[in-house]
Amino acid sequence: MKYGICNLSNIPLRIAADNASEMISQVLFGDHFKVLQENKEWLKVKLEFDHCEGWIEYKQFLEISKEYFDKLTTAIFITSNEMVDFIEDQQNSLLPILLGSRLPFFAKNSFKIVDKIFSFEGHISGAKSSKEAIVNSAFLYLNSPFLWGGKTPFGIDSSGFTQMVYRLNGYNLLRKASEQATQGEVLSFIEESEPGDLAFFDDNEGEIIHVGIILANNHIIHASGKVRIDRLDHSGIYNTDLKKHTHKLRVIKKIF
Repeated sequence: MKYGICNLSNIPLRIAADNASEMISQVLFGDHFKVLQENKEWLKVKLEFDHCEGWIEYKQFLEISKEYFDKLTTAIFITSNEMVDFIEDQQNSLLPILLGSRLPFFAKNSFKIVDKIFSFEGHISGAKSSKEAIVNSAFLYLNSPFLWGGKTPFGIDSSGFTQMVYRLNGYNLLRKASEQATQGEVLSFIEESEPGDLAFFDDNEGEIIHVGIILANNHIIHASGKVRIDRLDHSGIYNTDLKKHTHKLRVIKKIF
C-alpha cells in the first residue's frame, strides 16, 4: 500500500477520477492519507483525519513511507490559525497555506515534511480548547461563500465549516453532517445547549443534511449561501433575511 501527504495549499477530493467530477471535500496542506487505488493519472485515497475517501490527481501529492505515515498519525496535531499565511522552505521559496492547514512536527517556528524543512512564524493552534474558543473560531469564517465540498474561508459547506472550526480547537469531527450527528451526546432541548454545541437539520425524508454551531441568545452560525448568523428555535433555523424557516431541526449534540 502507498501513503501520501498533501504538499500544496489545498487540492480537490473528487467522487470519481475525473476533473469534471463532483468535489466531495478538500485535502489541505499537511493532511496525510492511504492510497486505496491508482491509475495512470488518479489516486483513490482515504484521509487519515476523517476517513473521507475520494480521488485526487496523481501529480498533486508527495509519497511518504508507512513509517512516516504512522508517525504523523500519532503526532500532536498542530494547525495554522491564520486566514492565509506563508511557509518558507530552505531555498526561500514561499507557499501559501490556508486556515486549519497542518504543520507536521511543528517546533520553534519550523516543521518538517519527510526531509524538507519549512519555517512558519504565524499563529498556531493544537490543544483542545473551550467552547468559547470554538465560537471565536467560527467567526473567522463569517461571510465565507458556500462551496459544496469546501473546507476553506474561500469556499465551505456546512459540515466542512463545523469540522474545520472544531479542528482548529483540537477536536476531530467526521466529514458529512450525517456522520457528525453520530458523534457526541444528545441534548433534549435547545435550553440545555451551550454556545459551541452542534445543531443538526434534516430533510423531508429524515436524512440529516445540514449542521451549524449554536451561539448565545438563540442564534446559530452556519454555511447556507455563505457562513451567516440566523435565529434558532424549536422548529429550526429562521433566516432573518428571507423571514422564514429554512432548515428543520433534528437533533442537538454536545461533542465534549
